[in-house]
Amino acid sequence: MSPANTAAQALGVARAPSPAPPPPPPQYGFGTLAIHAGSDPDPATGAVIPPLSLSTTFKQRAVGDFVYEYSRSNNPNRAHLEAAIAALEHAAHGFAFASGSATTATVLNTLAPGAHVISVNDVYGGTHRYLNKVASSVGVETTFVDLADAASLRDAVRDNTRMVWIETPTNPTLRLVDIAAVAEIAHAAGLFVVVDNTFLSPYFQTPLDLGADVVVHSATKYLNGHSDVIMGVAATNSDALASKIRFLQNAMGAVPSPFDCYQAQRGLKTLHLRMRQHAENAQRVAEFLEAASPVLVDSVIYPGLPSHPQHALAKRQQRGFGGMVSFRINGDTHTADRFLQRTRLFALAESLGGVESLAELPARMTHAGLAPEERAELGITDNLIRLSVGVEDADDLIADLSQALESAVAENSSSSHKYRQAL
Repeated sequence: MSPANTAAQALGVARAPSPAPPPPPPQYGFGTLAIHAGSDPDPATGAVIPPLSLSTTFKQRAVGDFVYEYSRSNNPNRAHLEAAIAALEHAAHGFAFASGSATTATVLNTLAPGAHVISVNDVYGGTHRYLNKVASSVGVETTFVDLADAASLRDAVRDNTRMVWIETPTNPTLRLVDIAAVAEIAHAAGLFVVVDNTFLSPYFQTPLDLGADVVVHSATKYLNGHSDVIMGVAATNSDALASKIRFLQNAMGAVPSPFDCYQAQRGLKTLHLRMRQHAENAQRVAEFLEAASPVLVDSVIYPGLPSHPQHALAKRQQRGFGGMVSFRINGDTHTADRFLQRTRLFALAESLGGVESLAELPARMTHAGLAPEERAELGITDNLIRLSVGVEDADDLIADLSQALESAVAENSSSSHKYRQAL
């Protein structure tokens, strides 16, 4: 018996099984699934939108004979949403949770104490915090690895490694990870692969089709899309993993309310329309910012630009480039502050993926929990600004960025005048 399998037995955790074959291609296109999956008309009334069910408990026909038992365990609105999530991610099983962080916690709780996780180093700050501060306290250790080259995964694998956790694109520097290459290496070592797909949504990327075992989202972002629901979701084709996740979902109880499920499913119905506009606007914003370099902008990061070092991977792995753009303003943290205070349409706020445009400073907001040296290693500089490009008119967004950039950078030097002359 191999040392890896011996360690697995000692931990009471099986090594990852061979990946299940993907389900057959969906019968319908994405937009049709987004509108109809999990949304059958109500059989009692004929309502084309399933009604909101706020009941916490349900009458049983006899002891143990029921459709729904207790709303923490399941609820009609949550069941409808989970069916929709599974359909869009090409999964056999879908799960909804009270937040993206609750999703992360539940998936990581499928591991036993003593397990080791390999995470991409450029990971969402909340995930980094959970792995470093919470999972570590219950005996789950994490190594953070630059997975730009998937082969670097091999050197990080230990006998007790159980899971590989990746985001692609990463937050906020929009680095990509080759999902298929990572999955091939991970499965050869008997590891599960979890992909955070928040930044692209299943409209632009379906990680399970590329070999991942579990896909997770902060559904607060693009899936809901209207900045009025906190929620997380997960999906998988593995019956064994689904059984563990379903048990933990009920046992830990970090479940969303029926109303939030109702709202999130409403948001899903326009996901395909919104994502197209997010991406179209983001491409135009990224091209504008690149044209403003080097006078007003130091550098622009967007996978849809040929200048992105992984542009070819983005075209191969994704079906679009998404709505997130990061850039380094020409200046320091004070210049960035001035820019963020002078935008009119881009609201200074955390989160992303809503119909409205947002801007934030990761070094002092979403990623402030990282040590300065960690931020420096990841390229999260004090002048790095992250934009969540909404679905407003692109011309208005570009005009807003232009006036804020010129105003903010002008206080550093005469760069604004030089930029206008260059135009």
